[in-house]
Amino acid sequence: MKQNPLITLEKFGQSVWLDFIRRGMISSGEIQRLIEEDGLSGVTVNPTILDKAISGSHDYDRSIHALALENKKAPEIYESLAVEDVQNAAGLFRPVYDRTQGKDGYVSLEVSPYLAHDTNGTIAEAHRFWSELSRPDVMIKVPATREGLAAIQQLTAEGINVNVTLLFGLPRYRQVVEAYISGLEQRARLGKPLDKVASVASFFLSRIDVLLDPRLEKLAQSGGDKADLAKKALGQVAIASARMSYQIYKELFGSERFQKLAAQGAQRQRLLWASTGTKNPAYSDVMYVEALIGPETVNTMPLETLEAYRDHGDPAPRLEQNVSEAQGILSSLSRIGIDLDQATQQLEDEGVDKFIASYDQLMEVLQGKIATTLKERVAKAQ
Repeated sequence: MKQNPLITLEKFGQSVWLDFIRRGMISSGEIQRLIEEDGLSGVTVNPTILDKAISGSHDYDRSIHALALENKKAPEIYESLAVEDVQNAAGLFRPVYDRTQGKDGYVSLEVSPYLAHDTNGTIAEAHRFWSELSRPDVMIKVPATREGLAAIQQLTAEGINVNVTLLFGLPRYRQVVEAYISGLEQRARLGKPLDKVASVASFFLSRIDVLLDPRLEKLAQSGGDKADLAKKALGQVAIASARMSYQIYKELFGSERFQKLAAQGAQRQRLLWASTGTKNPAYSDVMYVEALIGPETVNTMPLETLEAYRDHGDPAPRLEQNVSEAQGILSSLSRIGIDLDQATQQLEDEGVDKFIASYDQLMEVLQGKIATTLKERVAKAQ
């Protein structure tokens, strides 16, 4: 009998996290089954995911009703629901956390997207969430904006686990690692332990190809040298970026600077492949899994991608294959008129905007439910 491909990923050093959560999945035992049968070892949450979970199910209706009767506002209800879900999920993953000695088994909760460009606000909200969650196997998600970098360093220095999110470009990735290592050094200078501090850098993939593929397709049809370069890059820029980010990862975490911290128990900040659901139906539905299997990495998959990989995944350690080709693809972009740094900055800006839109939409849904509850209370009182 063929072994579950998801289980095999662990043999190559890659952890599988789920890029989705809904309360019913926790209470029904579905998450526990994924842990036991598929080797699931973590969960990530963001405003879009919570919007889908709360708006698209009745799992939260009773809790929303009760909180509305306590005169809680929509943001307070959202946070209460999110914190409870993350705490309950963290309880399920605690055995994974214990078995791996704190290297895996994490559940992540994001700070408000409205704080993406507010360093002090991000730090304050991360403190509040960390205190409310009160679990060792949780991470606070902080976007990799310029303002987020200082927050990442400060929170790491304080021993708060950080999941760096909305990361698209290689120059920004270097800055993220610098913030993490600087935070560890700051913590070490204070004489505080390093061994319990964990972090991941979530590199978003499919959105890169969604943005650039239309431009590459147009160039591919134009003829000449640019057309040939564009054809080679089509559908490959995200994977090439990820492969090069892993080379940066090995360089920075293999450095003498980090080895001094590792000797004190510091963990490497693992690369996490995010946005791994394939958006283009012409591509394989597991392309962002198959190409990026390698040690000390995480792939956080939407449920549909996880189920697809279970069904027809073909795991092999491919992350360091074709590295020179990946480098060539990225360097060719400027020759055909595509500024990758500009594109990744656009994706970061759009990512923040999308999370804000999801957050606002969720607030509207909650406000509607609050209004219905209060009307019912008034009707009963009459």
